Amino acid sequence: MEIITTIGSLRSRLRQQPSIAFVPTMGGLHDGHLALIRAARQKTGFVVASIFVNRLQFLPTEDFDRYPRTLEEDCRLLQNHHADVVFAPGEKDLYPALQEFLVDPPSMADTLEGEFRPGFFRGVSTIVLKLFNIVGPQVAVFGKKDYQQLHILREMVKQLNLPIEILAADTVRAPDGLALSSRNRYLAPEERCQAPRLYQTLRQLGQEIKSGNTSFRELEENGTAVLDRHGWKVDYVAVRDQNTFAPAQAGNERVVVLGAARLGKTRLIDNLEV
Repeated sequence: MEIITTIGSLRSRLRQQPSIAFVPTMGGLHDGHLALIRAARQKTGFVVASIFVNRLQFLPTEDFDRYPRTLEEDCRLLQNHHADVVFAPGEKDLYPALQEFLVDPPSMADTLEGEFRPGFFRGVSTIVLKLFNIVGPQVAVFGKKDYQQLHILREMVKQLNLPIEILAADTVRAPDGLALSSRNRYLAPEERCQAPRLYQTLRQLGQEIKSGNTSFRELEENGTAVLDRHGWKVDYVAVRDQNTFAPAQAGNERVVVLGAARLGKTRLIDNLEV
């Protein structure tokens, strides 16, 4: 496995590579990330992973400075899982000057995550497009845990006519159901015991929907109330159409139940396809 830190060196390394699967990450790797590497490996014979904590997608009040930076351990894990190249640039490599050209996603990006993290998807879309231009992959792998992000990046690739297949990998969970996340390490022990309740709540709503309940607004309110009662600070519980991300309506064949809430100082997100 090679570790490359500059754009020029990476492009030189990849110039003759006929097929590339790409897994962009911000590091702090866990089994969820490694599942993406395995999915990439199944698609092509050559896998590139990037590690870069992207300032553009953090609000001033968020955890950019304390976000886990564990490059040495991350590289060890990637080598064990047979990544071929790790691209680990510095901030000056990807942003040598003030980034004034930004990807402005559609209005859907201002809902749910975008409502509570203004500018988040603009930052994500911008860095992902930059990385796509640098790496030139044929396949890019993203996890379903960041469901709205996955939807937006699929639309970006489609509308900008990028020759890239977006592959979605299922969320990897701890035995108690908690979706794996780099931010889970922020949870205090008592919070970690409480953390699976978010997914449990989404599963309960999913069972209601499978049973024929299409009172989606009421279901959203019920899910919020359950989390409120157990001390969570809820940003949203929402039911959306999987294909359009519009609010779900009776007759939608495939919906997704999404939730985001704070447990102590840690913000957790999760979702369930129905």
